[in-house]
Amino acid sequence: MKLLVASDLHGSAFYTEKLIERIHAENPARVVLLGDLLYHGPRNDLPEGYAPKKVISLLSSLIPAPLCVRGNCEAEVDQMVLPFPVLSDYAVLFWEGKTIYCTHGHKAPPPLEAGDILLCGHTHVPKAEMRENYLYLNCGSVSLPKEDTPHSYIILENGRAVWKDLDGCIFMDMECAP
Repeated sequence: MKLLVASDLHGSAFYTEKLIERIHAENPARVVLLGDLLYHGPRNDLPEGYAPKKVISLLSSLIPAPLCVRGNCEAEVDQMVLPFPVLSDYAVLFWEGKTIYCTHGHKAPPPLEAGDILLCGHTHVPKAEMRENYLYLNCGSVSLPKEDTPHSYIILENGRAVWKDLDGCIFMDMECAP
């Protein structure tokens, strides 16, 4: 099953439109959003094209609705304006024989077993590393990347994690085997 994983849109309609274009081009079975959808937060500058109401409309148009977890910038009111759940601290997926824990990344992860995958955003920096006995994958940020990294998302498919920029160009690729 092909998954598209993205995080940290921070209310940028400009970059959310680019992400929606990539979703249509990639045609994943499911979109997973790892939080910080509508607001930029007090530590971030306004992203290009900051328009949370337009982001609401863009995300609401996705079918099927994305699987989403709560970021540190989500508020209770966000659930009132988005038609899919956005306030869960984490979600669990089963993908190609692996257990994936999806969380924003600003809180301690749930207990993980050997071979599990932890998907996060929050740092705005794409990353892949073994931690203890699990694989940590960070998709980076759609709208506010840090440390000179591209505006990015991950594709999970056929046992691989592939990081792409919003033009669809691959900049990281790895096997998700233990």
